[in-house]
Amino acid sequence: MSTQVQERPDVKEADTGPEMFHYVKKDKIAESAVMGVYVEALCGEKFPVTKAPKPGSPVCPACKEIFESDRFVD
Repeated sequence: MSTQVQERPDVKEADTGPEMFHYVKKDKIAESAVMGVYVEALCGEKFPVTKAPKPGSPVCPACKEIFESDRFVD
């Protein structure tokens, strides 16, 4: 008797949301939360808004760097 092991593909579950929070233009957040449309973070990642950050939540370092630099234009 032998046992076969199947490896699970390395995929990110869609309903878990990002591992960290990203900076997104404010006017796009409500539409994404209500309609489920994807937003684009300052770092370029695209995702639907599914939850709000809590104080102390981890922030994407790339988004933070762009937001704090002179490359960010609102």
